Amino acid sequence: MHPVIAAIGRHAAAHPGRVALTDGVRNLGYAALNRLIADAAAQIRTETTKTVALCLDNCPEWLVADLALLAARLPCLPLPAFFSPRQQMHALVDAGVECIITDQPEACLMRLRSAGLAAAPGAGLMIAGRCLGRVWIGRSSKPVIPAGTVKITYTSGTTGHPKGVCLGEAALAAVVRSLVVTCRLQTGDRHLGVLPLATLLENVAGYAALMAGGTVVLPPLAEIGTLGAAGARPGLLLTALESSRATTAVLVPQLLKGLVERIEAGAACPRALRFLAVGGAATAPALLESAERAGLPVFQGYGLSECASVVALNAPGANQRGTVGRPLAHIALSFARDGEILVSGALLLGYCGQQEEMRGPWPTGDLGTLDADGYLRITGRKKNCFITSYGRNVSPDWVEAALAAEPSIAQAWVSGEARPWAAAVIVARPGCPDAELAEAVDRANKTLPEYARVRRWLHAEEPFSFANGELTANGRLRRERIARHYESAVESLYTEEFNELL
Repeated sequence: MHPVIAAIGRHAAAHPGRVALTDGVRNLGYAALNRLIADAAAQIRTETTKTVALCLDNCPEWLVADLALLAARLPCLPLPAFFSPRQQMHALVDAGVECIITDQPEACLMRLRSAGLAAAPGAGLMIAGRCLGRVWIGRSSKPVIPAGTVKITYTSGTTGHPKGVCLGEAALAAVVRSLVVTCRLQTGDRHLGVLPLATLLENVAGYAALMAGGTVVLPPLAEIGTLGAAGARPGLLLTALESSRATTAVLVPQLLKGLVERIEAGAACPRALRFLAVGGAATAPALLESAERAGLPVFQGYGLSECASVVALNAPGANQRGTVGRPLAHIALSFARDGEILVSGALLLGYCGQQEEMRGPWPTGDLGTLDADGYLRITGRKKNCFITSYGRNVSPDWVEAALAAEPSIAQAWVSGEARPWAAAVIVARPGCPDAELAEAVDRANKTLPEYARVRRWLHAEEPFSFANGELTANGRLRRERIARHYESAVESLYTEEFNELL
């Protein structure tokens, strides 16, 4: 039995009525949760032995269904709503999904059929008096999934077809146990789910709260101001943190920035909050300082899907600004000659569709150092991938290729590191008017998921070339050179947007 399931059983026996899950209106005690997990697991196990996807808004039923799949030892694919339809279809096929549990079965059926997949409605799954829809997908071939996989997580994707990271019971359990200790979670804690549960970080945070015997608060995302992949209403989030009496929550930097601005403008800091983790993307030191001045108990961390989420985390009594904290108890770090961070501990079993066995230590692609006190400092990344302030990984090559596919666009350079959205410097075809260029950008954006779309752009002063030092001899963009050249102009795009919102 998985340690999280076992812990829920112990809490159910000792404190059956203690609230485990709530959406702010309906409450599920530990005894009820324990029973619902067992009932749902038994029903699902009799109907499939293959991967099951979850496509739901945040709600208690999401976590019940997820835990039932964990209890049944069936691979679970949390399907991100912020993925483009094409990415969603890729994930479903790549992971060998046979059944989708969803709160929008009709829309799900239409998407699947329009993508050419054979799909049929199935009997609903009753959880706590709510009937969730189920959609069955016909399978023509058996995908390759490592034995022992219980969770398949697709990150936001550095390309159009992100890889499915396959995780086993042991890796998830190791991370959850370490989080309980590091965050000092207790039975009185109330964790507010701010990020989509399809995000591995939020999923694991919910597990940790339940293992500790606390309460997980899961209102619909729109009610707390989380809007898609690149939008938020910090006023609603601040209200939700206060009204839910949340003691813990997980944020990406952009959400933290919104809270800080609200509090600096006169809003009250949530009174019960004691541990506000921030991760998923680089967090500016100035933002962390502002959060501390605003009274927010913020702790920066670091992790990646291949390591089952959290690798390092600052904590009460061990919070070193400028670092991402000490490695969790189950983690061992080493460093390659070039400074790349190598992780041993809870690692992935493999990727969907790949046969090779994964062995540690895991090369993260990030560069860093460990100081004398054991704190990890991230100094950069080996690859071009940038991470938005909403924690979405984006390969600029992917977005640039979509733009350059438009006849009106000759060349494009895209950036968005630690920003809420991507900006571009564009070389237009000779004689192309701005209106036509804007239409081209809009068409390219429609082929991309929301988090990778270019919101604002500017004209390049001249084409990128080897002569001006902005292309390599084989035609690749010299990214750092272009970034330095257009730094102030790109910054002005973000400033203009900010001023327009005031």
